[in-house]
Amino acid sequence: HGDPMTGLERWHHVMREGDMNALYDLLHPDCVFLSPVVHTPQMGRDITYAYLRAANKALSEDFQYVREVTQENHAILEFTVMVDGVFVNGVDMITFEGDQIIEFKVMVRPLKAVNAVWKQMAEMLEAQKKAG
Repeated sequence: HGDPMTGLERWHHVMREGDMNALYDLLHPDCVFLSPVVHTPQMGRDITYAYLRAANKALSEDFQYVREVTQENHAILEFTVMVDGVFVNGVDMITFEGDQIIEFKVMVRPLKAVNAVWKQMAEMLEAQKKAG
């Protein structure tokens, strides 16, 4: 039920348009988020949404997907982005259940980039908390 490729198209729409309402609907209620900087898996749609929303703001400078590999209900999207003048190379590993995202894992390299991403993300999440 549901087509993972439709889910992937919806994800690309979210990234292109910055459509955060569409993002929330795209996330499965039991979605799990695996951050490049937080050790423990973040469980549930709300926390995944908070992280992805922060990432959308923190990682917006020259963000582009440079490679896409799909297999069954998995998509591996390699990206490049600049964060605080640091070149970041990363991978979004997305698993779909039907056409919703059930797991979202992010890998980032090199180490300097991980630190820059961590700093930006912490600031964005903090700003979101204040904004409510």
